[in-house]
Amino acid sequence: MTALFDRLAKPASMAAFRWSVAAILAFFVFAGLLTAALFWQTNRALTERIIEELRSEAQLLQTKARDDGVDGVARTIATLVRPDSDGLYLLIGADGATKAGNLDRLPPELAGGAGGVFEYTPEGGTRERLAVAIPVPLDGGARLFVGRDVEDQRAFGDQIKHTFLIGFGALSLFGLLAGLAISRLVLNRIDAITATSRSIMAGDLQRRIPLSGDNGELDGLAENLNDMLDRIEGLMNGLREVSDNIAHDLKTPLNRLRNAAEAALRDSDSEAAYREALEGVIERADELIKTFNALLLIARLEAGPLEDSLERFDLGRLIEDVSELYMPAAEEAGFALTVDAEPGVIVLANKQLIGQATSNMIDNAIKYARGGEKAGPIAVTVARRAQGVEIAVADRGPGISAEDRERVLRRFVRLEQSRTKPGTGLGLSLVAAVARLHHGAVRIEDNEPGLRVVLALSSRVLVDKAALGRDERTPVAAG
Repeated sequence: MTALFDRLAKPASMAAFRWSVAAILAFFVFAGLLTAALFWQTNRALTERIIEELRSEAQLLQTKARDDGVDGVARTIATLVRPDSDGLYLLIGADGATKAGNLDRLPPELAGGAGGVFEYTPEGGTRERLAVAIPVPLDGGARLFVGRDVEDQRAFGDQIKHTFLIGFGALSLFGLLAGLAISRLVLNRIDAITATSRSIMAGDLQRRIPLSGDNGELDGLAENLNDMLDRIEGLMNGLREVSDNIAHDLKTPLNRLRNAAEAALRDSDSEAAYREALEGVIERADELIKTFNALLLIARLEAGPLEDSLERFDLGRLIEDVSELYMPAAEEAGFALTVDAEPGVIVLANKQLIGQATSNMIDNAIKYARGGEKAGPIAVTVARRAQGVEIAVADRGPGISAEDRERVLRRFVRLEQSRTKPGTGLGLSLVAAVARLHHGAVRIEDNEPGLRVVLALSSRVLVDKAALGRDERTPVAAG
């Protein structure tokens, strides 16, 4: 019994149930006022109709009294009194004796001479009935009352009242049960969300909120929360990988920096040796600063969009300029760097970040394609697609295995286990952050042979050329 009470009491304490009860009560109050107004108006209309009929009949009897006297009125009343009629009459002569009518006595409610509602017992009956009557002035001291039996009207009103009370009682019970049932369903979903949240807080980051499949609001909320949990899990995994790689990418350079400084103090015996040692220390410090700057930039990008830094520019011209800067480095490494940029692709984006992401992609291709086809080309392309615009850098190097392509987009991930080549493992992470900032994504594909890295930007960054002439507030920056 206690468990049942707890199950019922829990949804009853929910805000949704309380609001449901409040809405039901408000509905009942409004419906009660409306029903009472309708009942009063109906009863008033029926009463006025009866009074109007009584006044018309009273005028006829007054005319009869002027023409034929009280005896003529008595004869007329005798013809009006019938067992199946609801008409009530009482004619009292000047001497106080009843001369005609189907009322055996003057009701106390009419004793003052005024009309009104009264109760009477019909001839042969045992139960009092309700009636209404009006006085009819007659000459010579006679008194006449004309009335109608309204017991059926009162019974109709009582029936309406009983039906109203029974119906509202049934609606109240149904509303409360429906509120409890709906609250119970909502509470079950909330309990599932709460249980999943507690499991996640306990450390199970792979748990997700179950979906009911009805595509309702709670399913939409669950999907958004699951997406958020996926993002949190990804960030936690990234943080874990940063912790795993921090010894190789930051601790090792710091140790080398310290060892170089100690060696200079211990072994150097000339100004030239000291200068050489200091230059090496500065070079290593610059690499560390570069790593921290890349981390800060990625963190800034992931903190939120940069609407204030967006500008319109020709994407193809920007990529051509960035590629031109890397052509000497590519030629020195033995590669032919080519650019194929579709002209007239105007975008609204962060020009500096797009250029930095493209630089990272080209730099990676030059750095890691050396183990592949000798003097192979590195192709940079810019092209419109149905979903937006793509910047691609393709090489003929050894490529990346399919199982590692998703992993290399994370921070500090370097597939070179020896870590002898310069780099921080943050280049493609920054490219992925720039893609997310511009509502896009990064794809790593097989170039057969080699690798093809694609920075896909959403169609939301594309600018309609027809709109350029209409909006002069933001100039197009090219090159």
